[in-house]
Amino acid sequence: MKLFIDESITPESQKWEKCIEREAILIDRPDEIRSMFWRDYNRLLHSKAYRRLKHKTQVFQATQNDDICTRIEHVGHVSSVSYTICDYLGLNKELAQAIAIGHDIGNAPFGHDGEYILAHLAKKYYGGTFWHEKNSLHFADDIETLANSTGIKQNLKLTYAVRDGLISHCGEVNEKVIFPRKEAVDLRVITSPNEFAPYTWEACVVKIADKISYLGRDIEDALQLNILNSNQIEELLSILKPISNITFEEINNTVLIHNFIIDLCHFSSPKTGLGLSEPYFQALTRIKNFNYKHIYLHPRLNNYNRYAELVLTSIFETLDQLFNTDSDKLLKEISLNKKQYPMLIEHFENWLIKYSNFAPHLRTSEKYQNNIIYTVTKNSDYRKAIVDFTSSLSDNYAIQMYQEIIRF
Repeated sequence: MKLFIDESITPESQKWEKCIEREAILIDRPDEIRSMFWRDYNRLLHSKAYRRLKHKTQVFQATQNDDICTRIEHVGHVSSVSYTICDYLGLNKELAQAIAIGHDIGNAPFGHDGEYILAHLAKKYYGGTFWHEKNSLHFADDIETLANSTGIKQNLKLTYAVRDGLISHCGEVNEKVIFPRKEAVDLRVITSPNEFAPYTWEACVVKIADKISYLGRDIEDALQLNILNSNQIEELLSILKPISNITFEEINNTVLIHNFIIDLCHFSSPKTGLGLSEPYFQALTRIKNFNYKHIYLHPRLNNYNRYAELVLTSIFETLDQLFNTDSDKLLKEISLNKKQYPMLIEHFENWLIKYSNFAPHLRTSEKYQNNIIYTVTKNSDYRKAIVDFTSSLSDNYAIQMYQEIIRF
């Protein structure tokens, strides 16, 4: 069908020049065969933030069960769904793939609970904000680096279209149809999730693919972990009945994803927007409400949510007490505490060396050419560094650091 082929971000598109714009020059290789967006895809694929997603929560925290979904599997689902939709509609698959693989690199450990905890710490201690879509852009722009051919670490320098897709992917809102915005905006001044629609149709695809991908997978995990009782399963089947005469044995993510993709592809057009038919939209909304009621707010998760708060708050408070406005005294405090908390302090010290003015003699131009983003003798910057550092941790690593803090 390829109804959107004239809307695809290609060199013929009116948005092309803005979409391929980078905040800094990305050196061209003489034998480069990849497109602009596929280079972005690979830069995100090789980032440490992407790697850590394999040990970050989707719904069930720090799972030891290999069959339970983690954040990296979710990203894979979003990538697959986005590719299928873009391929059918005639949109730029490589742009959508780049957005999809990077859209959750800013997620906190312990999933949305970790996000709420870090948001609380940011607001309480330096009047800041924390939300994972903005943090994904922050990591892409300022945190993640790749070494060049001489080993010097530099920022990713992604295109505007990919960066826009990262910050505008919020799937928590109940829009029936999505249209891209017409004008480009300064992405760094966006203040809240869903403040702006995405700039491209491809980013709109990722935004809706995000929701299509997680709802069914979360149900699968809940069934495997016996989170849902027989009455709740009957309730779920009644929700699904208007769109599919599905049986209990057929409740799985593959079936649900397929049905929603087909409906979206048949119902969407550039004139009417990207979206679902009324029955499927109502079903998606009801499934989301069902998941919140019976899965995401299940009592079995409460104890672990409190544990996540204890872990992340302890890491923050341990590092916060080392602060000093005198850089020499701060360096001394960090060195003194390294014996007590060797893993935590060493990794945080390396974070400060790489991203701040903390120890300029250790941050040589032969090793680092990435952005300096903190003045750590300023209390708010120091605390922002702690939140950023903590958000980068996997569930498992955060727990290890907490165990180091409480060990005598």
